[in-house]
Amino acid sequence: MKALGFNKLSYTAALLLFAGLLVYGASGGNDERHGPRGSSAHAADAHAGDSQDAHDLQRTTAVKISKDHMLEFGVKVATAGHGRIATQLVLPGEVVPNADRIAHLVPRYAGIVMEVRSRIGDTVAAGDVLAIIESSESLSSYGLSTLTNGTVIDKHITRGEAVTRQTQAFVIADLRDVWVELSVYQRDLATVKVGQSVLVSLGHDQADTRGTISYVSPVVDEETRTARARVVLDNSAGKWRPGMFVTGRVDIASVEVPVAVPNTAFQTVDEHSVVFVQRDGAFEPRKLVLGRRSTTHAEVLSGISSGETYVASGGFILKAELGRSELKQGHGH
Repeated sequence: MKALGFNKLSYTAALLLFAGLLVYGASGGNDERHGPRGSSAHAADAHAGDSQDAHDLQRTTAVKISKDHMLEFGVKVATAGHGRIATQLVLPGEVVPNADRIAHLVPRYAGIVMEVRSRIGDTVAAGDVLAIIESSESLSSYGLSTLTNGTVIDKHITRGEAVTRQTQAFVIADLRDVWVELSVYQRDLATVKVGQSVLVSLGHDQADTRGTISYVSPVVDEETRTARARVVLDNSAGKWRPGMFVTGRVDIASVEVPVAVPNTAFQTVDEHSVVFVQRDGAFEPRKLVLGRRSTTHAEVLSGISSGETYVASGGFILKAELGRSELKQGHGH
């Protein structure tokens, strides 16, 4: 009897399941009348979800912060307005001495080095004597001097050493400006041209420097299959040291847009990218609709108007304060 009862129960459950499938087939997802799930009905659901998200975000509590705290945490504001969105090509590069300002010092006569007065890293001026050499022919001593100002970047001479006219005793480089040599791959050669603007970056929180491409090599290196694009940078402050690896962002195209904001302005709130806009003495998170983007800026299609004040950097502290405010009000996410 138990076995019979179990079989009837199983049979009844199967019938109910089958009936449920028939009802779903008549009113559910993929018949021709309603179209596949994910077309118009799904798009309407998604649009409704976006609208609800935007509405919830507008209701989010604005936050206030004192001027002292803004200064302490590096909160900087800017006024929304037109900007230029650049399409950039990112290239690896290296800082090298300006080859037009390098001097290779060699002895005038073969002889023996009696004295060395300069070392690598020393700053020298035109006329300075860097070494004393005794001539093998006349047995008289003469000074090996430089005709240019610069820094000693290489030395191949020591006291007591025999030298010839082929000995490269010193290399002097004028480092008041340097070259940045960017590696341009074959596929990008058609887009890289003399005169284009380049943003050169060292990374590690170092400020970027903008320069201009002054030269593109007419040949491709057989080993690396790359050409060289050169940028000349002022180095009067000594920031750029030969041998440093850098990144060059070449502006290969750009367009002027009515409203643009820097990427540093964006914070993530409720899984949305927002910008904090100043209003009535407080900052409110505002979801933006974005258009074209570059590595530094984004075009704003809607959400903030030209002339409004927003947080351009340091918005993380406002995001943290917003989270604390929501928790206090009992509707944190």
